[in-house]
Amino acid sequence: KRIARASMTGHGTNIIQGVAVGMESTAVPVLMVVVSVFTCYTLGKTAGLPGDPHNAGLFGTAVGTMGMLSAAVFVLSMNNYGPIADNAGGIVEMANLPESVRDITDKLDAVGNVTKAITKGYSIGSASLACFLLFGAFMDEFSEFAHTKFRTVDIAVPEILLAGLIGVMIIFLFSGMAISAVGNAAEQVVAEVRRQFREHPAIMDGVERPDYGTCIRIVTRAALREMVRPGLLVVIVPIAIGLTGRVIGSFSDRPLLGAEMLAGYLMFSTVTGILMALFMDNVGGAWDNAKKLVETGLHGGKGSEAHKAAVTGDTVGDPFKDTAGPSLHVVIKLLSTTVLVMGPLFLNRTV
Repeated sequence: KRIARASMTGHGTNIIQGVAVGMESTAVPVLMVVVSVFTCYTLGKTAGLPGDPHNAGLFGTAVGTMGMLSAAVFVLSMNNYGPIADNAGGIVEMANLPESVRDITDKLDAVGNVTKAITKGYSIGSASLACFLLFGAFMDEFSEFAHTKFRTVDIAVPEILLAGLIGVMIIFLFSGMAISAVGNAAEQVVAEVRRQFREHPAIMDGVERPDYGTCIRIVTRAALREMVRPGLLVVIVPIAIGLTGRVIGSFSDRPLLGAEMLAGYLMFSTVTGILMALFMDNVGGAWDNAKKLVETGLHGGKGSEAHKAAVTGDTVGDPFKDTAGPSLHVVIKLLSTTVLVMGPLFLNRTV
């Protein structure tokens, strides 16, 4: 409602209010993740299990993660509802069905945006718990390779802090590349659509069918080609950081420096990725629902200035909630996995 109301005063205020809503929306999910991780870890640590209390805490967190994943089938059904309702609206529009039918599918689509946001929050929550476990596995793995305990990371060490800053930068750079990929593909589609309208004006009258296949080919090729660089980025950078730490550590007699730099990189990038994903997922859905709220007749309804501003917000939000946000869910887990697989490369020597 705040975004829809802001649309009355223009496109800029719609974007400003949407960004504010997205940023505010990260507070409750983060607090829930904090409470969940702390509770699971504490219950496991105090459960009286034999062995290291820290490992018992990790076991408690693993049980909590499995508990979340046990509801995955319901979450998947909720997630699938959104695209189905959205596609139903597109089919209604292409089939030239009555406006009353489109009004019904719009309401279903608005509900779908909410269910998608909920399921993305679930994904982030489970990813947060999983990353905590993966970080514990990361430290255990390097302790095993180095034959010494590796339990703490001092971010006051310049190399570790700088690696952490690179981790934060990677999340922003990856998000920018993903959003830019959508923009590049959109430019090609717009150019193709304009060409078809120009060369085949009968399309506008419904007499001639558009060439859908060309647009589909443009989008499919762009989706595959444009995501090569972001994918390589999140795989190559942690390897480069680990090898750099290994080289520096060999000259300064710090055999674990590569592992410590990667630990800083993982901590900073994971926390930033969780917040960025929450922001993008939520703000995209909020902009979409604000547009649908205006289309119900609020603030002038369809065709009004408020509706035009709301459409702008929805257009900006689509690459946020459908591309960059969901991609970050994968990145968060990929960061830890890459380091775990390549672990032995980053130790200078055993101690």
